[in-house]
Amino acid sequence: MNAMNTHYPDPVRVEPVNRHTLAVIVDNEPGVLARIAGLFSGRGYNIESLTVSETEHARHISRITIVTAGTNAVIEQIKAQLDRLVPVHRVVDLTLQGDSLERELALVKVAGKGDHRVEAMRLAAAFGARTLDATLSSFVFELTGTTDEIDRFVKLMASVGLVEVSRTGVAAMGRGPEAM
Repeated sequence: MNAMNTHYPDPVRVEPVNRHTLAVIVDNEPGVLARIAGLFSGRGYNIESLTVSETEHARHISRITIVTAGTNAVIEQIKAQLDRLVPVHRVVDLTLQGDSLERELALVKVAGKGDHRVEAMRLAAAFGARTLDATLSSFVFELTGTTDEIDRFVKLMASVGLVEVSRTGVAAMGRGPEAM
């Protein structure tokens, strides 16, 4: 019997799964990204978005921005395991740090004629998208915004002739004067 002297099992506690954005500073050397991706896949964690770029050329330092989801315990475990990797200098959970800026860039190709073409232009203007290429039968738009804004734009463009989408993934940074 359990603590309440009943034959029924204790209720299962379900923890909420939250989306977190992690910024990771690493040495820019071969195999680092593979080791980080292997850490996630080996434990069954999903990477929703991943961006990487060298940020300090002289010191060979790169910044990796990872968006993932999990319970608080899972996120803490991910951060601890990332911190233990040799080429990792720093891991910051921008979600816990507070108000951070997150942006994504998308290139969206739309094909259509007549009313569909006019509607694509109207939607692009409403979202503040830039026209990078235009032919008599298609457009390529560039849109920068939050993941939700990009998702909404792509969903709306599907009804007017969406052909192709390319997205960069999330780039993120904390607000204020302090460095990560």
